Amino acid sequence: MTEPKDETSERTESVVGEAPEAPPSPGSEETPAPEAAADDPVARLEAERNELKDKLLRTAADFDNFRKRARKDVEEAARGGRESVLREILPVIDNLERAVAASETTDRVEAVVEGVKLVLRSFEDTASRIGLERVKTVGERFDPSVHDAIQQVESADAEPGTVIAEALAGYKLGDRLLRAALVVVAKKP
Repeated sequence: MTEPKDETSERTESVVGEAPEAPPSPGSEETPAPEAAADDPVARLEAERNELKDKLLRTAADFDNFRKRARKDVEEAARGGRESVLREILPVIDNLERAVAASETTDRVEAVVEGVKLVLRSFEDTASRIGLERVKTVGERFDPSVHDAIQQVESADAEPGTVIAEALAGYKLGDRLLRAALVVVAKKP
């Protein structure tokens, strides 16, 4: 009569005769030797994939840095442009403040008016230097790209479609319209 074997004794018997496998050392992945990698298409493709992935990540980082640098350059250029314009306008503001102060201490209205006219001329000179140009209106043909008609008036003296009065000046900076001129346009009587 044979004794029944339990399961644990069977497992130990099958393992006793075999040499235990050594655990893999840390950092030593199962990578084939360089000669084997050249022969193994999977290993070669994995290496190429890793190289391309690295290049992609570097390119993405370079592009992100470029984008940040470009944004910063644009912001600095805009700030520099504003500063330049404001430096040009500061003398006009100073002159307006002087005109206000002079108007409070004098009884001569003509002198104040003359001072304000000088300030206006100074502003026009400054505007010209920075490229600000007043839109031509009175006597010009109505142009909807630079004029906004606020009224039409019957006129026998002016040709229909001609600007006969300006309610508010319009301005252009170079070729760009900053504000359309508000005008009165002639129409047939």
